[in-house]
Amino acid sequence: MADGYLTTHILDTANGVPAAGVGIVLYRLEGETRTELARTTTNDDGRTDAALIPPGALQCGTYELEFAIGAYFAGKGVDLKQPFLDVVPIRFGIEDEAAHYHVPLLASPFGYSTYRGS
Repeated sequence: MADGYLTTHILDTANGVPAAGVGIVLYRLEGETRTELARTTTNDDGRTDAALIPPGALQCGTYELEFAIGAYFAGKGVDLKQPFLDVVPIRFGIEDEAAHYHVPLLASPFGYSTYRGS
């Protein structure tokens, strides 16, 4: 059995702090089918309390993380009639079931970036 797993964290680059209280949903994609695998919220360190996919459950395939970043910045007092960013989706592939995949999000009210972390 492979022991790979999936984690994430979010940094609020506008304020230079971890993004606490951000809602996250993880989906597995198979063709046009999207299956929800996990729903959680970031802790005070901008991380989830547990792996989104725990060791031993990671499978090769396509996944998507949705980060509710618009609600986070609205809660921080960013007053926009229409937020530029609302839900940020990141679609990525898993090719090694034995690896640790870490997908961080660096976000501000007007932009974001990601990378494969460690």
